[in-house]
Amino acid sequence: MNFALTDTQKAIQKLAADFAAKELAPTVEARYEREAAYDRSQFVKAAALGLVGIPYAEQYGGAGADYVSYALAVEEFAKVDAGFAICISVHTSLCSWPIYKYGSDEQKKKYLPDLTTGKKMGSFGLTEPNAGTDAGAGQTVAELKGDKYVINGAKCFITNAGESETYVVFAMTDKSKGMKGISAFIVEKGWKGFTFGKTEKTMGLRSARVRELIFQDCEVPKENLLGKEGEGFKIAMTTLDGGRVGVAAQSTGIAMGALAHAIKYTKERVQFGKPISANQALQFMMADMATKCDAAHLLTMRAAYTKDTAPSWSVEAAMAKMFASDTAMSVSIDAVQLFGGYGYTEEYPVERYMRDAKICQIYEGTNQVQRMVISGAILR
Repeated sequence: MNFALTDTQKAIQKLAADFAAKELAPTVEARYEREAAYDRSQFVKAAALGLVGIPYAEQYGGAGADYVSYALAVEEFAKVDAGFAICISVHTSLCSWPIYKYGSDEQKKKYLPDLTTGKKMGSFGLTEPNAGTDAGAGQTVAELKGDKYVINGAKCFITNAGESETYVVFAMTDKSKGMKGISAFIVEKGWKGFTFGKTEKTMGLRSARVRELIFQDCEVPKENLLGKEGEGFKIAMTTLDGGRVGVAAQSTGIAMGALAHAIKYTKERVQFGKPISANQALQFMMADMATKCDAAHLLTMRAAYTKDTAPSWSVEAAMAKMFASDTAMSVSIDAVQLFGGYGYTEEYPVERYMRDAKICQIYEGTNQVQRMVISGAILR
């Protein structure tokens, strides 16, 4: 088994790391202030470097690389700014990918080049106030009237909402069929009847934009149906399988970033006449943290590689997302502990890593759902 990265993967990893250090790190604290305005310029700068369409073919404006390269980039972003990492992950995994996979030739030609080059940003609209894990309980409906679908309903907790120009949205075209009555649509910002609701004030990921989508007699051209009627649930679930690789990479980056800050601090903090890193109890804590980080990284790389090479990657993605997000939470909590009282203040960044880590255990399928996916596969 060869764990070595290719030259292309190394180059993209370094490009993302340099971008994070030069563009994200100097402003991340300011962008995490609760009242700070969303900064689209970070996305634009990443796009200029080819970092928002990494796993897509050059014919559609992508970098022509693979999902491993993409996961490596997300890791590097999350080491510094997890909010930016999820912005890129949603754009790449949840909006561009279903169009790339299920879109018609016309849809690919129309939408992908703008998405992969970052001329436009993308979002994914599945979750509703009363339909989270239970996607079949969604109340957003789409009714075919002539050559257009008319969508009514609302979505919540949508990353990049209001900023994105392109949305993959799910709605019921036949409520009597439950999950088999869900269909997917490509919806554009600015269309009549499509507006945005409140901006969420979140515990973490404050540099990301999270808003509601509101549809009031929104007319969507028939040709913007993604796939066929009734295929929406399949499209959503396979898309989320890939998105979980992105969340695993984000989670791993959070854990690695928290650990790096903890190592630096324990070497500098002196108590009883010596750095606290000389304390064996703390050394053992950091050894466990480092081991968890490495395991999360390897599971994430396996999931990304499986997505690149195998017909199904659902279980691998679930394992990576579950373990990596649990690792992000545990490692960031331990990092706060290693900082002592200072870790609980905003003077140091580890409290931010801990706040960012929590959502990784929740979105794109809670970790309880990931355990359902895994156990269902091994007991089949």
